[in-house]
Amino acid sequence: MSKETIVSLAERVKRASRTLINLSTTEKTNVLISMASALRDNMTYLQEENRKDLAGAQKNNLSTAMIDRLTLSDGVVEGMARALEEIAELPDPVGKITGMVKRPNGLMVGRMRIPIGVIGIIYESRPNVTADAAGLCLKSGNAVILRGGSEAFNSNKAIVQVLQRSLELSGIDRDVVGFIPVTDRQAVLDMLTLEEYIDLIIPRGGESLIRTVVENSMIPVLKHYKGVCHIFVDKDADLDKAYDICLNAKAQRPGVCNAMETLLVDSAIAEAFLPEMIRIFSDNGVEIRGCDKTRSIVPDVKQAKEDDWYEEFLDLILAVKITDNMYEAIDHIEKYGSNHTEAIITENYTRAMEFLRLVDSSTVLVNASTRFSDGGEFGLGAEVGISTSKIHAYGPMGIEDLTIQKFICFGDGQIRK
Repeated sequence: MSKETIVSLAERVKRASRTLINLSTTEKTNVLISMASALRDNMTYLQEENRKDLAGAQKNNLSTAMIDRLTLSDGVVEGMARALEEIAELPDPVGKITGMVKRPNGLMVGRMRIPIGVIGIIYESRPNVTADAAGLCLKSGNAVILRGGSEAFNSNKAIVQVLQRSLELSGIDRDVVGFIPVTDRQAVLDMLTLEEYIDLIIPRGGESLIRTVVENSMIPVLKHYKGVCHIFVDKDADLDKAYDICLNAKAQRPGVCNAMETLLVDSAIAEAFLPEMIRIFSDNGVEIRGCDKTRSIVPDVKQAKEDDWYEEFLDLILAVKITDNMYEAIDHIEKYGSNHTEAIITENYTRAMEFLRLVDSSTVLVNASTRFSDGGEFGLGAEVGISTSKIHAYGPMGIEDLTIQKFICFGDGQIRK
């Protein structure tokens, strides 16, 4: 696909984005419900196209986990449809007016939420992202250009075709959901230069993909490179809570960005806590890599290396470090963390609140698993991504994070003197 063709697509999507401005909440809700029904009605077609991707994945010896993420089972298609219905039920942020104040000269000044415009989403592996991203962008009044991974090309293309047909049947320009129909890397690089047409890029995938996007984009990027998530077990922790929370954070689903990668333990309770905690981890297949102090308490764990503190293992591997106090734990998070998600386990209210204030990450929890750092769990509906950059959105992003605010003013003939 030539750059001229990419530009032509972006031009069509930009034009289509302007037609969304006048769509009512009811119209957006109805088309999202129509899209959900269309996914269910076209399940056989979607799965036929998906089988082409699965055959390619097996030919290329992709991992079992990757093939699982690629598979459009009946349950996955139903989940995509339900997600669109959930998005349809969410409050519409577009047009919301806040902060109206009357100035001394009588001028009324406030802010109104508006769509960002055209959003480019570059993602890997999971075909369900196609429907989620399209639905979230539509509800928030944005047009979208989708560029999925080559491993899911046929599945993504089929989903987009189904969604575009629903748009047409609803009298909405099909180009509000654009799709780059090629798999070569150059198409992504060309897309990242189109600052005239695309207002924001959101990459979803591995660290290498996101760094490539950031290094080559002329368009603002909302990103997170990786999820090096920590839990600090404070000296005033309820240890029974700590055992359950830490096991869940590490082992419930280790291959995701909100899984715990490093466990930090206050030295005052390390001897009481770590032997049993490490036994529980071992019983659940978790490999422990500990600091010297950890190994002095549980000698048979592996020695942690410096690189382990930076590592997003995405596997049943956990780094463990004993700290003298909460402040040393926070310093460790500051040095090695990725601004994704951190938690403290404590019954000390003052210390919990101080941890919330001092830890500079997009999600900070008290007495809860890091696995809750998710748009769905936070009530945002389907999630378009998690931002660890601090430009307009920080943390899991829902539909309100796909809008911005502009100033609006109501006057009665005022002039500036």
